[in-house]
Amino acid sequence: MSENYRIPAHTRIGHVHLKVASLENSLKFYQGLLGFEITTMYGSQAAFISAGGYHHHIGLNTWQSKDAPPPPIFGVGLFHTAILYPTRKDLAIIYNRIIQARYPFTGASDHGVSEALYLNDPDQNGVELYWDRPKELWPVKPDGSLEMFTKELDLDNLLKEIDL
Repeated sequence: MSENYRIPAHTRIGHVHLKVASLENSLKFYQGLLGFEITTMYGSQAAFISAGGYHHHIGLNTWQSKDAPPPPIFGVGLFHTAILYPTRKDLAIIYNRIIQARYPFTGASDHGVSEALYLNDPDQNGVELYWDRPKELWPVKPDGSLEMFTKELDLDNLLKEIDL
């Protein structure tokens, strides 16, 4: 195997497919709260949802998980699904929406390259909602590598992006 291979620069993660205990509860979260659109349903067992008409960004199914408990927190598996918003204002809008719904957050961080909100879906899968700063503003170390960090996100400043 050649060690010179690098994945193409424009490769992207296309979608995530989650096993869920209740399709109804998951749709309340991903469609009702976060605003994803249903693109197709597979009976009462699965749904594909998207933003902007893509075939699907997230698949949700109960094929092997109907009414199952959440996975153990200290085990292998998905840490979180990260949902990238196009602008800081879009992140502020969803932040305000979640506050208004009184849905609990698990954290909020400034990572230098991005600003992120963290919460769990009904199955306790981690969900990161974030926006990337423009690449030219990403902090770098003297050697040119990224200087990522985790600092407290100024949520009041985030809300200033929208007129309340």
